[in-house]
Amino acid sequence: MKKSIECPFQKVFPSQLEKGDLFFMQLAYNEAVNAWTRDEVPVGAVIAMGEEVVASAFNQTRTQSDPSAHAEMIAITMAAKSVGDWRLNDCRLYVTKEPCPMCAGATVMSRLGEVHFAVDDPKMGGLGGATSLHELPFSNHKPKVFRQTMELECREMLQAFFKLQRKST
Repeated sequence: MKKSIECPFQKVFPSQLEKGDLFFMQLAYNEAVNAWTRDEVPVGAVIAMGEEVVASAFNQTRTQSDPSAHAEMIAITMAAKSVGDWRLNDCRLYVTKEPCPMCAGATVMSRLGEVHFAVDDPKMGGLGGATSLHELPFSNHKPKVFRQTMELECREMLQAFFKLQRKST
């Protein structure tokens, strides 16, 4: 097992006075820091309903040995349990990187009202990067998609993580 690399990024402390998109993305960013400290790809997700967080998670594919343990998948499951319904129409997902096709499919299937992500993924993104699952013509649910909130900070963290991972192998 290789040695984990200490996370050089600090958590942020958003103001509780204004709970807008930036606030929730900052919480997702903090989850990405949590992922890094556990030697996971630093992706974090938060699901909000109104001004309340109903779920938060970070990638756990390595620690769980589970390819489906992406931050978004874990957060969607937690949110459904918290809300008491698999339909998350009134919820918003905030995630630090564009969801992959698996996670994008889950956002559609769970009927999330909105998805906000920081960093585009042109290779594997499922919400406009490599494909656009939220725009399937016959789908009965199409979440609103917003991009690039905290893009710079989240991109820097992802790039630094992978650069350090390549050096340590």
